[in-house]
Amino acid sequence: MVSMKEIAKRCNVSVATVSKALNDYTDIGPETKNLVLKTAAEMGYLPNSSARALKTKRSYNLGVLFFDDSQSGLTHDYFNHVLESFRKTSQERGYDITFTIRKGSGRSMNYYEHCRYRGVDGVVIACVDFYADEIQELVRSNLPVVTIDHIFDSRTAVMSNNAQGMEKLVDFVYQKGHRKIAYIHGDDSAVTRARLTSFYRTAVSLGLTIPEDYLRVCPYRDADMAAQETRFLLNLPDPPTCIFYPDDYAAFGGFNEIRERGMRVPDDVSIVGFDGITAARILEPKLTTMCQDTEAIGRIAANRLINLIENPRITGAEIITVDGILFKGASVKTLRTEK
Repeated sequence: MVSMKEIAKRCNVSVATVSKALNDYTDIGPETKNLVLKTAAEMGYLPNSSARALKTKRSYNLGVLFFDDSQSGLTHDYFNHVLESFRKTSQERGYDITFTIRKGSGRSMNYYEHCRYRGVDGVVIACVDFYADEIQELVRSNLPVVTIDHIFDSRTAVMSNNAQGMEKLVDFVYQKGHRKIAYIHGDDSAVTRARLTSFYRTAVSLGLTIPEDYLRVCPYRDADMAAQETRFLLNLPDPPTCIFYPDDYAAFGGFNEIRERGMRVPDDVSIVGFDGITAARILEPKLTTMCQDTEAIGRIAANRLINLIENPRITGAEIITVDGILFKGASVKTLRTEK
């Protein structure tokens, strides 16, 4: 490992001068500073993270609190792309990331205690039970916090524009001639409420009536339960011509149930997802879905969290919504509408 002493020797300056140049002090000349910086880069000098932390009072480490009920971890089709973008952006700005758990130093800890134990400068929270006591404790703490797909008072949130996405999907299906539209929506959450409200509002604006039997509940990413709810809808005396699912993965369960009944998508029944995962474009026919901009969500979350850490006095809480893109796919049939 190259030391400041070695850089000083090659540049024929003092170690103090090297230190000032590397730390961007203004009391040395620009030519000397440029010489030191160029030499340090050529020699492969890397600053000591402990020394940097001691000087700035920061660890340059961001906590990531991520947990979903299905325990899919980083194989989660949506959040793994969000968190990869978060990681990449964080590293570009000089920060590492640490996943926050409940255990450290041989004993159980709550999330806030673990964040303190790891010394993170701030934490991003995604895909958890946002109403759990220990999440509430973390949100109320003095740590900088950014949430993904959930809004807390006085905290920054980065949200996929779920209302806009659902509006586009309903309007697209309506324009394809469908009037009997069912919605298997996710468990109660901020995301579900935004989508469900938009589903109702758009249906009403289009003059559609949605029977109560057409509204079903299924946990996110639960293909088996989605298949079960699809079975219920198709067994109705007046079944829907199109079924919306809480996410693309759940839509696969519906697709399988339809196929097992000897029916075809979209010839016999149309289906719609929400997420835009890669597998949805491999399915035949390709799934009609709303593609969420996971790269932008992760990037914005990282930048907002780092800004809260580095510039707390000028960075306030805000809610940022990120629009998605409709992927029309081929899973919605065009129907003739009555004149």
